[in-house]
Amino acid sequence: MDAEMIQSRFLALQPFLDERLRRMYAAAEAEAIGHGGVSIVSRATGVSRRAIGVGKQELKNPLPAQRRRIRKKGGGRKRATDKDPSLRTDLEGLVEPVSRGDPESPLRWTCKSVRKLADELKRMGHAVSHNLVAELLRSMGYSLQANRKTVEGAWHPDRNAQFEHINGNVKAYQAHDQPVISVDTKKKELVGNFKNTGRELRPQGQPESVRVHDFVIPELGRAAPYGVYDVTENAGWVSVGIDHDTSAFAVESIRRWWHSMGRKRYPQAKRLLITADSGGSNGYRVRLWKRELQKLADETGLAISVCHFPPGTSKWNKIEHRLFSFISQNWRGKPLVSHEVIVNLIAATTTKKGLRVECRIDTNVYPKGVKVTDSEMRTLNIERDAFHGEWNYTISPKDTT
Repeated sequence: MDAEMIQSRFLALQPFLDERLRRMYAAAEAEAIGHGGVSIVSRATGVSRRAIGVGKQELKNPLPAQRRRIRKKGGGRKRATDKDPSLRTDLEGLVEPVSRGDPESPLRWTCKSVRKLADELKRMGHAVSHNLVAELLRSMGYSLQANRKTVEGAWHPDRNAQFEHINGNVKAYQAHDQPVISVDTKKKELVGNFKNTGRELRPQGQPESVRVHDFVIPELGRAAPYGVYDVTENAGWVSVGIDHDTSAFAVESIRRWWHSMGRKRYPQAKRLLITADSGGSNGYRVRLWKRELQKLADETGLAISVCHFPPGTSKWNKIEHRLFSFISQNWRGKPLVSHEVIVNLIAATTTKKGLRVECRIDTNVYPKGVKVTDSEMRTLNIERDAFHGEWNYTISPKDTT
């Protein structure tokens, strides 16, 4: 923000500044910022670091009026690109993104630091320094860029139609005061004194010490938080599993949410809508997921409808940005040294919009590789929607009469 304000002021004053006032103004801005000010002002105004240094000396030791010489227009050293017209073109050829696929590019598989770019330009016959390369890159509109997650991969032609289908169902359930939940498994976490991303306030120079290597501690293992987010109530339930993330674990988490939170809030509920990703323990192709939901429907008497998000769209699941993101913020920089610490940190997660979270440890064992036979599938009381029945279906309680 400082750089933007400096640039704005400089551009407003630039038409009225001669060479000397220009560097003195830049020096004054740098002095006001303090440490690092020269670099910030140089990037914002385009005044070289050397000129700012000269301006600083002039501010400290002003020259007599008779010695304040201003160079005539066109005076001073020629720009490097004026003396070497091909320099800019050759530099752009090295950094141009399309050159990554050019087998003739000398830096095709190399980290393009300004020093490596300067070395390659020198081999091409240009007299440059890494500082000059950095200056030229800025003038050409280049800057360091991180990767951005924008390519979603698989794209289904009915993606938007499924979003509209989910939205319509959610509104219909909410209008009749029927529960709507978003479910998913949060990333598994190593339990122990391991580094956790983020920073936490501590006495200066006293960061908390954690293990150098992220190897599993056998007696602690990993934690698998499975979340249930009540879309209407802005409330979450998280079961912290210590075994495998299976469909049985997922449905048990939903069961615990219902008995601990759901039925209190929705005492007249006859139906339950679940929105879930298309893969993982609650994937639309997983037989065990449907069999366990049938058990839950029989126990609770609820008709359980499920709407899966299309493949490649898991980031749109409400639980990701309404619950999991805030849990990650709450425990940032804190080593997850025990299951108790994980449960307490999750349960302490709140937001200004009133999010509340309950969390419990799940010590049950959930074996992997459980097979559900064709005959078991035929016993399910499942009704598939006319629109993408593989993604949208309802599992009702079996008639026991």
